[in-house]
Amino acid sequence: MKGKIYRLDDESTRTEGIELAIRAVKSGRQVVFPTDTLYGLGCDAFDNAAVANLLATKQRGPDMPVPVLVGSWDTYKGLVAHASDTMQLLVEAFWPGGLSIVVRQAPSLPWNLGDTRGTVMLRMPAHPVAIELLRAVGPMAVSSANISGHEPPVTAIASKQQLGSAVAVYLDGGESQLGEASTIIDISQEYPYLLREGTLSAEEIAAVIGVPAETLRTRPQPAV
Repeated sequence: MKGKIYRLDDESTRTEGIELAIRAVKSGRQVVFPTDTLYGLGCDAFDNAAVANLLATKQRGPDMPVPVLVGSWDTYKGLVAHASDTMQLLVEAFWPGGLSIVVRQAPSLPWNLGDTRGTVMLRMPAHPVAIELLRAVGPMAVSSANISGHEPPVTAIASKQQLGSAVAVYLDGGESQLGEASTIIDISQEYPYLLREGTLSAEEIAAVIGVPAETLRTRPQPAV
């Protein structure tokens, strides 16, 4: 049944729900599932029609590209133009977890996530259901499970109140563990910069990559 909620705290509905979610993603549809931060609305990252539908469901334009979630450390290496030392340090320190990393994407990728200008935002969530789904279907284009401009949901029910039957399957894992958006760091340019300070602080990230926290909070000046 389209738009049905499947509770993950019951083994029978958990198994059925995850199987249906996997099937839905592989057939080009959208699903809602829990992550460690907020509930995510996701689809196959390489299915451009599905990504376009996701943006339409959120009532959001291509000027706000969709991030990509991965299910393992190794997956990201096939998605980026260059696996830098900074990227590897961040991955080892904060994945799975609440850090989204903006990098230059591999130029050969056939996806269309929006107006990315050659970059992609990647994250590996720290939630067992999200990881199970991602490892079954591969990289997913995932955004918060809400209409743009509305409150991001921390429950599946709150998500369904906004998105309704546009979503094939809702996986209900209870209230999100953190209920706060991920931190976003952009390492696609010469100097790393925090686009959003969320679940992780600038100080935590600075300690890993060896730069002052205030440097991460200072937007780099464009080259003249």
